[in-house]
Amino acid sequence: MSDLDVQIPTTFDPFADANADDSGAGAKEYVHIRIQQRNGRKSLTTVQGLKKEFSYNKILKDLKREFCCNGTVVQDPELGQVIQLQGDQRKNVSNFLVQAGIVKKERIKIHGF
Repeated sequence: MSDLDVQIPTTFDPFADANADDSGAGAKEYVHIRIQQRNGRKSLTTVQGLKKEFSYNKILKDLKREFCCNGTVVQDPELGQVIQLQGDQRKNVSNFLVQAGIVKKERIKIHGF
């Protein structure tokens, strides 16, 4: 009986590694591009999650000029600054952000329909 190795179970936290990875702030942040339906065929495209060091107004100015649409920057208490554009511009905005080098393609999530 003394030849048997007794293993005492220890506490195992399966989420310990996940919590340790979250310590790097901004490591897994995504840019969310959503569409909101207004009345009838009208829609609104929102872009949130861009880094704070970017000038939202300059990005908005380039987006408006590129896609010939109107837009604004809205301050939201929970989400921070959000860019709103008229129309369904999800694919256009995604391509623009990647080509401008603002965000990598893997960090963009497109929502809606």
